[in-house]
Amino acid sequence: MFSGISGNVFILGLVSFLTDVSSEMIYPLLPLFVTSVLGAGPAFLGMIEGVAESTAALLKLASGIMSDRTDGRKRLVLAGYSLSALSRPLIAMAASPLTVLLVRFSDRIGKGIRTSPRDALIADSTDERMRGRAFGFHRSMDHAGAIFGPLLATGLLAWLAIDLRMVFWLAAIPGLLAVVLIIAKVRDIPRSTPANSLPMGIVPGRKIRSYLLILLLFTLGNSSDVFLLLRAGQLGVTPARIPLLWTFFHVIKMLASMPFGTLSDRIGRRRVIISGWCVYALAYIGFALAATELHIWLLFAWYGLFYGMTEGAEKAFLTDLVDPTERGTAFGWYNAAIGIGALPASLLFGLIWQKASPQAAFVFGASLAGLASLLLCLFGPRLSRQRST
Repeated sequence: MFSGISGNVFILGLVSFLTDVSSEMIYPLLPLFVTSVLGAGPAFLGMIEGVAESTAALLKLASGIMSDRTDGRKRLVLAGYSLSALSRPLIAMAASPLTVLLVRFSDRIGKGIRTSPRDALIADSTDERMRGRAFGFHRSMDHAGAIFGPLLATGLLAWLAIDLRMVFWLAAIPGLLAVVLIIAKVRDIPRSTPANSLPMGIVPGRKIRSYLLILLLFTLGNSSDVFLLLRAGQLGVTPARIPLLWTFFHVIKMLASMPFGTLSDRIGRRRVIISGWCVYALAYIGFALAATELHIWLLFAWYGLFYGMTEGAEKAFLTDLVDPTERGTAFGWYNAAIGIGALPASLLFGLIWQKASPQAAFVFGASLAGLASLLLCLFGPRLSRQRST
């Protein structure tokens, strides 16, 4: 099962699992805590998440560039995970919504610092023939944490009658274990640094530009998954079953990530990515046409395949396109493109939903996904090695 997964990649997978357990013990409970316990409204909650995610997107670019221009990536990975692990549980001490904003801001700074160097370190630690498998494994461990974290928090609240603040404190434990693993087990991979200081950090290369522009177009149609949960509620999924639906969704993503990442090693990244984007388009058309709760459960299963097909393959494809000395910078641009597109994507989707209809919003998202698939097929970057095309 773990053939081709290096020690670094395996440990970084465990780190992501533990970090997501910690994060997901808190994140699903945050809206309830901010609105019911601290008395803030939905608008302030939206501002918290907007500031947090925008901060992370910008820092992913900066940290990626920096990781290419320093001797090792581990220091940035450790700094990012440590900051998040130490700051996240401080939500338990919050006496006002502003404190939650500051803690989330600090947590996302940590995410922004670690993400691009970590992805580059995974690429550095993996044979080029196994990159899809390695990134798929990492994503599957991340999704596993997203399953276990909410279930653990639910058990603590329901069976041990622990209050929200105590759950937040306990969330520190898996986060700190992740930091210990990085210190003890993750190692830097010797590599060259760029010969000049100008680079791609300012302007990406042609192959990267075309890929990222097409990816940005796709992201503009890729709205927040919260709209899928809203659609589920419209079609009869009760509040009590929403967490079960969400857990089921993460199970599908976890199970699909590694097999499809491995498939991209065998038949080529572009084919798997294009197929995944087509799965996304069909899923959104399905959400537009859905009429019953059964449709929703089937669509969430189908939609989970999209994540399995694209998350690992997209990162592996990016690694194939760049020189090893520029991997951190490339991942910085990749994460920044997704972050830049995510906010307007959800705003556009929400406006179309509100002004026209949910069906129109889902058709809009499906159309952009279909167009991006066509553009990647016709104009996306190609590699000279046949196995990677």
